Amino acid sequence: MAWSQRAARRRVHKGTTLLAIYAAASLVPVLALGVTLVRGYHDAGITRATSQALHQVAVIERMVVSPALRDADFSQGLTDSEEYSLRLSTDLAVYDGGVARLRLYDFDGHVVFAENGDTGTVLADDPAFQRAANGKPSATLLDSGDASSRGAVIRVLAQVVPEATGRALGVLEVQLTYDKIADQIAAETRAAIIRLAIGLAALYAVLGLISWWTTRALGRHAAAKEHQALHDPLTGLPNRDLFRRVSERAVERAQGRGALVLVDLDRFKEVNDTLGHHAGDELLQVVGRRLQESLRTDDTVARLGGDEFGILLPGESDRAATVELLTRVREAVGAEITLDDSTLTVDASFGICFFPDDADTVEDLLKNADAAMYQGKHGPTGVVVYEESAARPATDSLVLQRELRRAIADDQLLLQYQPKLHLSTGQVSCVEALVRWQHPERGLLPPIDFLPVAERSELIEPLTRWVLRQALTDCARWAEAGRPWSVAVNVSARNLATLEFVEVVRETLAATAVPPERLYLEITETAVAFDAGQVREVVERLAEIGISVSVDDFGVGYTGLSQLRAMSIREIKIDRAFIANLEESQQDRAIVASVIDLAHGLGCTVTAEGVETQQVADWLADAGCDHGQGYLWLRPSPWQEIVPAGEASGTALPASPAP
Repeated sequence: MAWSQRAARRRVHKGTTLLAIYAAASLVPVLALGVTLVRGYHDAGITRATSQALHQVAVIERMVVSPALRDADFSQGLTDSEEYSLRLSTDLAVYDGGVARLRLYDFDGHVVFAENGDTGTVLADDPAFQRAANGKPSATLLDSGDASSRGAVIRVLAQVVPEATGRALGVLEVQLTYDKIADQIAAETRAAIIRLAIGLAALYAVLGLISWWTTRALGRHAAAKEHQALHDPLTGLPNRDLFRRVSERAVERAQGRGALVLVDLDRFKEVNDTLGHHAGDELLQVVGRRLQESLRTDDTVARLGGDEFGILLPGESDRAATVELLTRVREAVGAEITLDDSTLTVDASFGICFFPDDADTVEDLLKNADAAMYQGKHGPTGVVVYEESAARPATDSLVLQRELRRAIADDQLLLQYQPKLHLSTGQVSCVEALVRWQHPERGLLPPIDFLPVAERSELIEPLTRWVLRQALTDCARWAEAGRPWSVAVNVSARNLATLEFVEVVRETLAATAVPPERLYLEITETAVAFDAGQVREVVERLAEIGISVSVDDFGVGYTGLSQLRAMSIREIKIDRAFIANLEESQQDRAIVASVIDLAHGLGCTVTAEGVETQQVADWLADAGCDHGQGYLWLRPSPWQEIVPAGEASGTALPASPAP
């Protein structure tokens, strides 16, 4: 799914960033360690150089200087022979390039001998000189010696003690050239740096591997925790929280369009009760998998809890195409499944709400989809699109159900009738029964205020039985008064979901002594749209009895031609939405004319609903429409008021003004 791919990319990016930060942070101490070790190698080289210089000067003092000063006394100065002997002994050391300077001082710091002849006082106050005079030799690295052209030197100060006397005469200063020593130190340092670089690179690689493994482990742990928090543990699908987040992003996206669908399994409790909860869990897993496999990769399927699932269809705005898609999904979900050696089929109800047309917040989408889903649960189609007019909530659904049940028992309901007329003759052919509720507190309530509540409960069946019995009773009465009109009764899609309804109709006809051919049962186009096998069988049984079946509100649903052809439909009623603007709209006229031709081709009569002007009635008659119904002739009224409106059986009704 797209949302999971985006989440995975975010986790990878986050992990890569964390790894880069960790690697950069670990590089700093590694480099600092390298610099420190290199500096340490350099300092150690200098320490070795000064130590070697001390040993070298000690050899010069013992092997070169002391033998030439066997009887010398620095306080008295050097004799010519002593100076000659000393110069002869030191020339080789001075001029072979190893010694830059060589001097002898008395204890007062006066130069007694210098290889270059300088005899000035130079070191009396030097601390290093004082330490050397006290028998503590020292070696110091100087950037340049007295002969600056020789570069850096190591100056060594040490006592002069001739072996002949064993008495200290003064202080020897030797400046040793540092170039050869520096080259040796540099070579050793380079070798050490190479070894150090290899070691540090290996260390950094180990640290990088550890950081990479740690980052991945932390990422996997965080992803697992996030997945657990946002997914259903049984099916692996997104849970309600994640579904809400994804839906909110889809709704908030600029120009975002789509559909939110709620799915509820029918009779799931029976599976748990009869086969056990483990079978119920397995069923939920199968349903979740079938939902995913039946939808597209960009669609989101979630388990919202219990046996309820949610579907988000981003970019979906074609209602007919969406219903067709979800019908296929419902068929895939309903395929047979074997649980504990028991084969069963899964029925599910789908409620659809489109955004932003029907709602622009997730809360409203869920509420509206839930209302549509329950309409599907109580009807034969199972896939219902939310319509505001059909889902307007009552003041209190539970209270209204209780009051409606009492109203049916106490005869608080009443019927009003609206006639259908032959457009060619103006004669009444049939009257349609319209139920009203004379509420003791709220007054006369239209069907929209209580029928949706009845549809979502078991009350639709006793309500339909009451309307059917009362309508047929009234039909018998106006027949006795000389008006042999047929009567039309609206039937819920839920009534057509069982063959028991056929027996109810048969028994009611027998009880009221009304011939079956005088009864029309009007069903909404939604009940026909999906051609459910049970509905088709019920319609066929009714036709066999002689009852006529009408398709009401034709044109606003999703009926296909093959579905109309496969069922015994006697009449098609064109929805008032196509009649209202018939005088102004060329498109509506084209549609109505096409429907009339189609219906006649299928052997059906055509009735236009909502006719309010004589001009529309005349156009419909010219177009071949059979019947008309609307305020042009009469508003819904008690049958006692309809009968006096005609002067004799089949006499035309006088026109009434449009509202």
